[in-house]
Amino acid sequence: MAKGERVAEEGRPAGSPALISLVTINYNQAEITRQFLESTRSLTYPNVEIIIVDNASQPVLSTCLDASQYPNLRIIRSERNLGFTGGNNLGIEAANGDFLFIVNNDTELTPTLLDELLEPFRIDPRIGVTCPKIKFYDTPDVLQYAGYNSMNMYTGTATPVGLNQPDSGQYDTSGVTNFAHGCAMMVRREVIERVGRFAERFFLYYEELDWSQRIKDAGYLIYYQSSAYILHKESVSVGPQNPMKTYYLTRNRILYMRRHCSPAQRLIFYLFFAGCVFPKHMATYLLRGKLEHARAFAKGVFWNFTSTSVSTV
Repeated sequence: MAKGERVAEEGRPAGSPALISLVTINYNQAEITRQFLESTRSLTYPNVEIIIVDNASQPVLSTCLDASQYPNLRIIRSERNLGFTGGNNLGIEAANGDFLFIVNNDTELTPTLLDELLEPFRIDPRIGVTCPKIKFYDTPDVLQYAGYNSMNMYTGTATPVGLNQPDSGQYDTSGVTNFAHGCAMMVRREVIERVGRFAERFFLYYEELDWSQRIKDAGYLIYYQSSAYILHKESVSVGPQNPMKTYYLTRNRILYMRRHCSPAQRLIFYLFFAGCVFPKHMATYLLRGKLEHARAFAKGVFWNFTSTSVSTV
């Protein structure tokens, strides 16, 4: 099957290329978003729409760039910051594509990225999500993601395969993996219709792990496509040392475990977190004088005491 020939989907003539919707979020990063849009010009795939959710940004994105310069671009404005989950869900709702490529605006796309990510869907109908190799923009020979290791259901930790390793071809074999990466993931529309969108309670962080688990629970596979790659400018919107990152990583680590553990696993995790993680992190933050991070960490933990519901929304 030639590149650009459509994957079998209902609603379009056979032989026409599947529509791919690129969904991304802008949050106070107009220049970063403009650079992202410039990288889309190099895409070789012929049938793409681009949806940018302007997530309560200041200044308003439409005043900072000329949308008419980018074919098939739509900017959707939200006057409230919906986070990564709500922002992407708003974009997903507006998307018309047979496939949706959910991608960070702080990335640079490579020309054949979409063509390569479509290939696994042609081979195996069980595949619901494909992800590319992700490398750091500033150090493009260093990996951020080449698949995901499994979640430790007693500690609540899961790490990307290859993280911070030089890319010497050791992860050039494609295959099924445990989780998608929220930075760049292509999803078959059928999956979203069956599983639903991101759980908005996560807001930021762990949301793609939760979504991936729900997708797997529905019987789909998540696939790492090593021939596709993307460059990522890590933590542009939030910042690497922001206490907000500490808060959501802590809060959502516990929330993920509440949603997906068995009762026995959950009990062991609670004991591990209370006996090891909580005292270690609090002591580290306090000894280093990072009082805002200590408060954010504690706030993330205690949020789970006050929020009793762990529903999928």
